[in-house]
Amino acid sequence: MSLFNSQKELQFIDLFCGLGGFRIAAEIACKERGIKPKFIFASDIDSDAQKIYHANFGEKPQGDITQIEASTIPDHAILLAGFPCQPFSICGDLKGFDDIRGTRFFDIARILKEKQPSAFILENVKQLKGHQQGKTLQRIIDTLNTLGYYTDYKILNALDFGLPQKRERLFIVGFRKHYSFVWPKQKIKMKSLSEILEQSVNEFYFASEKIRQNRLDKTIGKKEYNEPTIWHENKAGNISVYPYSCALRAGASYNYLLVNGERRLTEREMLRLQGYPDSYQILGSYQAMRKLVGNTVAIPCVVAVIQSVLDILLKNSEPTPIVTQLSLMEM
Repeated sequence: MSLFNSQKELQFIDLFCGLGGFRIAAEIACKERGIKPKFIFASDIDSDAQKIYHANFGEKPQGDITQIEASTIPDHAILLAGFPCQPFSICGDLKGFDDIRGTRFFDIARILKEKQPSAFILENVKQLKGHQQGKTLQRIIDTLNTLGYYTDYKILNALDFGLPQKRERLFIVGFRKHYSFVWPKQKIKMKSLSEILEQSVNEFYFASEKIRQNRLDKTIGKKEYNEPTIWHENKAGNISVYPYSCALRAGASYNYLLVNGERRLTEREMLRLQGYPDSYQILGSYQAMRKLVGNTVAIPCVVAVIQSVLDILLKNSEPTPIVTQLSLMEM
């Protein structure tokens, strides 16, 4: 099957699409490689995700993927999926495949089996690598290999791709053919939080005086910075102060991260920490946005992975009129 459709477009599907971070990353990566991307299918069971995806992309994702026959999904070149991470997350109970959400990987597998795209990119929490002493990830890799895909995986940190957020995520890539895939290695200088934080915010975002004083009491003697910081409270109640954010989490407490120990992040600030453009429309409640942003991908990190995948596919595909004079990276 040709990599491009008859309109010389590269077709994608976006599973568990959430806010559409994979889609934004793919559009950026394709533009930089001189490719026309075409998203022909998206799905997410979350009604808030469906509404905000529709507001930003003009398309409403389909719902529960378990109820969608793989044969009805259009043919595509690349499958993208940030499948549910809660079963493998330290914030969850680490139940893995014993949690019904953990079985969503097998919905990806049945679609890969039916549609056989040229490549896929999956994303999940880094804890997946060590879950059940690595047995869970091995089961995933074995399943993908059985489907005829050559796969590789790596943990990447958003801090290495310019974002002031320590967000380590496991990426799995796969190809129908055995290519020598090389993961992106660049390290981009981190943006300052001053470029992320809004100058003026509503009183709604400020923590109570009691919580703010508690943070101050627990940070006596800690390193001080001459720049904005985000204060992180872990499960044990210990406070860390950094000139960047710890990973945004969908299920964390409202006071898990506090800017300068005083206030919660705004919706726009959370989106910026994930690399979303300011043109992205915010929709729904603060609670809904916290959940969706906590579950989304760090866009610059994903852009780099998609570019590496595109470079391999373009290098090994038949020439097409729209892919000319490209400066492909030999990584």
